[in-house]
Amino acid sequence: MSRPDPDSNLRPQSVLVLQGGGALGAYQAGVYEALAANDALPDWVAGISIGAINAGIIAGNAPKDRVPMLHKFWNGLSSELLYRIDERLGFARRAFNDVAAQWAAMFGIPGFFTPRFPLPLPEWPAALDRLSYYDTAPLRQTLLEVIDFDRLNTADTRFSVGAVNMLTGNFAYFDNTERQIGPQHIMASGALPPGFPPVEIDGEWYWDGGLVSNTPLQYVLDNRPSCEMTVYQVDLFSSRGIVPRTMADVAQREKDIRFSSRTRLGTDQSRQLQKMCAAAKRLAKKLPEDLLDDPDLAHLLGCRPAGAVAVMHLINRPEDFETNSKDYEFSRVTVNEHWATGRADAAHSLAHPDWTGRRLKADEIVTFDLAGADPAHPLTV
Repeated sequence: MSRPDPDSNLRPQSVLVLQGGGALGAYQAGVYEALAANDALPDWVAGISIGAINAGIIAGNAPKDRVPMLHKFWNGLSSELLYRIDERLGFARRAFNDVAAQWAAMFGIPGFFTPRFPLPLPEWPAALDRLSYYDTAPLRQTLLEVIDFDRLNTADTRFSVGAVNMLTGNFAYFDNTERQIGPQHIMASGALPPGFPPVEIDGEWYWDGGLVSNTPLQYVLDNRPSCEMTVYQVDLFSSRGIVPRTMADVAQREKDIRFSSRTRLGTDQSRQLQKMCAAAKRLAKKLPEDLLDDPDLAHLLGCRPAGAVAVMHLINRPEDFETNSKDYEFSRVTVNEHWATGRADAAHSLAHPDWTGRRLKADEIVTFDLAGADPAHPLTV
């Protein structure tokens, strides 16, 4: 079996990094549509939870089929019926979103998950793959319909998804440069308890990667090839917010903080490591020849691959009408809005002069947050 080799080509590479966030993942599909329209196709796609599913659809289809397959997946999950109810009755939007979310919680999402009946009680023993409120068996068939796993495992696009070993608590990544990827690896990345059951892989049981880290950016920075890199990091929860006014606001803000990425922390750590590596390279040129094979020097030189990294940070910022249920609110109108917002944010950022005119120093890591910034003062970190 032929698999992509991440170090086989030292040309500049691009990576699409997709966070977990349930129904909010339609934002990521919109971002990809804008990237494809601008011929910014990723060489590597990494995701967690719903980001793993979107990543699988992207890596597991030919470029011309990716947006149609994303539409097929998201149209299959979202409900047109609730969209019509909203139009006819004119419910206040916040109430409508909550009703749509409760519908999903009560009846499930076709092609994704169905409620277990009877619901497991707290002290009711059951097989490990049934310890959840919902059954995700429908998702496996859906993944087989929208992802060509032969292509995913043999094409040029690198693919990585994160999950958590349920027994050890350790983070694990499933990467198509290291193993054959199947539906179970993607399902494991999105197996968020207690809603969804753990997934067994090679005798080990896995839960949603978001339990440890909801964004695979650090994995990308730690395992990237030695080349210049562009990263499109798409987050579904914003770390920045407003002061809560109600208990509902508190619940939503807590979820945003818990699942938002730590982009500044991760990039700062990687930047320091790259500076240390650059200093070690300069030091090596000053050392006598008999010290060049010193293992400590080799360790320092290997601490970070060389190459500048530009990170475009795209964040799905919350709307006033959204509530704590926004990540399981699958109405068609909301899914379409998330998609359109992601497409608009990515198109705006790709055309922004700070992005098109970026000039990075060797081994520099710079993050651009352009879609949510004041146009006169775009934020870079």
